[in-house]
Amino acid sequence: MNNYISAVDLFCGIGGLSYGLKQSGINIKAGFDFDDKCKYAYEKNCDADFIHADITNITKNNITKYYNKNDIKILTGCAPCQPFSTYTLNNDKQKDTRWQLLSEFSRLIKATNPDIVAMENVPNLLNFKKEPVFANFVKELEDEGFYVWYDIVFSPNYGIAQKRKRLILLASKKGKIKLIEPTHKPEEYITVKDAIGHLEKIKSGETSKKDFIHKASKISDKNLQRIKQSIPGGSWKRDWDKDLQLNCHKSDKGKTYVSVYGRMEWNKPSPTMTTFCTGIGNGRFGHPEQDRAISLREAAILQSFPDNYKFTDKKENLKFSQVSKQIGNAVPPRLGEVIGISILEHLKGLENVK
Repeated sequence: MNNYISAVDLFCGIGGLSYGLKQSGINIKAGFDFDDKCKYAYEKNCDADFIHADITNITKNNITKYYNKNDIKILTGCAPCQPFSTYTLNNDKQKDTRWQLLSEFSRLIKATNPDIVAMENVPNLLNFKKEPVFANFVKELEDEGFYVWYDIVFSPNYGIAQKRKRLILLASKKGKIKLIEPTHKPEEYITVKDAIGHLEKIKSGETSKKDFIHKASKISDKNLQRIKQSIPGGSWKRDWDKDLQLNCHKSDKGKTYVSVYGRMEWNKPSPTMTTFCTGIGNGRFGHPEQDRAISLREAAILQSFPDNYKFTDKKENLKFSQVSKQIGNAVPPRLGEVIGISILEHLKGLENVK
C-alpha cells in the first residue's frame, strides 16, 4: 500500500516532519522552504528533493509534478509559528505578516487537490486575535470536501521527551481521520535521562570528539557560578546567592521567569525546545548534572531526532546558532511518525488503495 502514498512537505525546514513520515512508511517526494540553509540536512536525512522557494511564488505545477497519477496524495504544511507564539500573541509583533502564510497553504491545497492534509503548529494559533486565521483555514478545508480533525497534543503522550504541546490537524477527502491514541502513559514517559543520559560528558564550550554536533555553548564565568548553584527543577529565586541574581529578575515581571538559568530534571521530560534552547539564559536549558547548557545534539535528541541525524557535512561548516534555530523550529520527527501512522491507519481497508 505504501508505495502509492506520496507526500510533499511545505515549510519543511531541516525535515523533522518529513523524516517522521518517512519512518512511518510514507514516500516523501519533496520539501519546500524559504531557508536554503536547511537544504543539506533535509536532503541528507530525508532522501528527498529540497526546493528553495517562497511559498507565495509556489504554483500548482511545482507540487503536482512530484505525485504520480494514481498516488494517494498528501500535502503537509507547518507554517512558521512565531506570529502565534506566546511571545508575540499580544504585542506589536502581531503586525508580523507571516500569519498570512496559512492562507498561502490553503491556496495550494485548493490548487493541488490532495487526498490528505496534515498540519502542525503552536496551540495559540487557536487564539490569534488579528482575525480567525485557524477557523478560516478549517472552513476552507471543509468547503473543499475534507473531513477535518484537530486537537492540542501533549508530546510525552507519544514518546517524545519534552513537555511540548502542539496543535495537530489532519484532513481527508476519503472519510473521517484522527490521530492515533496516545502510545505512552505518564508512568511510561521518556525522560531527559532516557533520551540523553548516554551521551559523552563535555564542558561548557567543548565539543565531543565522537560527534561534533554534541557541542555546548561557552558560558561566562559569572554564568558558570550561576549554573553551579542551580538545582535540577529549582530556580534562581531560591537557589542563587543574592549577588548572582540579575536586576531584571528582581522586577515584578522578572520575578515570574523562575525557570531561566535553570537545570532540567533527569527523571522528567524536558521543557519545550525553542530556537534558543542551547543557552541557559533562555529557559530551563541547563544540563541536569554538567555545568553547562544542553548541547546541539542533546537538543536534537530531545526533539526526537535520532542520534545520527546530520545537520552539516563537516565540523568546520557548523554554525552553532543556525543549527540551534533549525532544531528549535523543527517538528519533532516522532510526532511526524505518529501523524504518518495515523494516516496509514486511516487508509487501511479503503478499496481504492492498492
